[in-house]
Amino acid sequence: MKRALTIAGSDSGGGAGIQADLKTFAARGVFGMSALTALTAQNTVGVQGVFEIPPEFVARQIDSVVSDIGVDAVKTGMLSSAPIIAVVAAKVREYHLTPLVVDPVMVAKSGDPLLRNDARDALIQQLLPLATVVTPNLPEARVLYGFEITNLDEMRRAAQAIHRLGPSHVVVKGGHLSDAEDAVDILYDGAAFQEFRAPRIETKNTHGTGCTSASAIAAELAKGRSVVAAVGTAKEYLTQILRASADLQIGHGHGPMNHMALLIQ
Repeated sequence: MKRALTIAGSDSGGGAGIQADLKTFAARGVFGMSALTALTAQNTVGVQGVFEIPPEFVARQIDSVVSDIGVDAVKTGMLSSAPIIAVVAAKVREYHLTPLVVDPVMVAKSGDPLLRNDARDALIQQLLPLATVVTPNLPEARVLYGFEITNLDEMRRAAQAIHRLGPSHVVVKGGHLSDAEDAVDILYDGAAFQEFRAPRIETKNTHGTGCTSASAIAAELAKGRSVVAAVGTAKEYLTQILRASADLQIGHGHGPMNHMALLIQ
């Protein structure tokens, strides 16, 4: 059985963070492991508190997993601070942890910040050059790119700019283009673009979509699939569970998805 490690924060509400990652790993048929970077007091309406894990204990969790169980793919999510990013990047280099999927988590669905301003430079300089795939949504891509993104052409330019920061592949996710009929993601490998389209699902249950997408890509890469195949499968999986969860009634804000919906139908 292939093994995937998530290095990310905990969402006490269960919809995003390592909870979404581990559910996705299980749904995609890989063994999931975790190294927590932060605890959040969080639900569907917002983030009420954040408690960061000391960087040295983040490192110890990674050491424990790698030294015994081993890792076939890694996904990073909420890394919160520059010291945490530095220790994660150091462990990625030490253990040659690849493929590496970096979800550049900066802001929660509710708008609450999840990455300190001083950590953005650390993310760009230390972690992105190690990434096999980086998966920004439009607000995150706007931060990394430096300009507004309002259409597919600007998504492509943003992907090119982010690729120059060092990752092997960039997936700019277009779910925030609310006036578009389809949800379109752009994959760029430094030479060519590829589009992944799916019908837009009208639902408020979108909490954890970014975590889920990146984790599904990591799960497929752990199985040895190509980046193109992994991104395509992740897009299909996310679309299916969004559709299956469209009327799910959990919480009073941006509700979660049922990651196991495809297994229990």
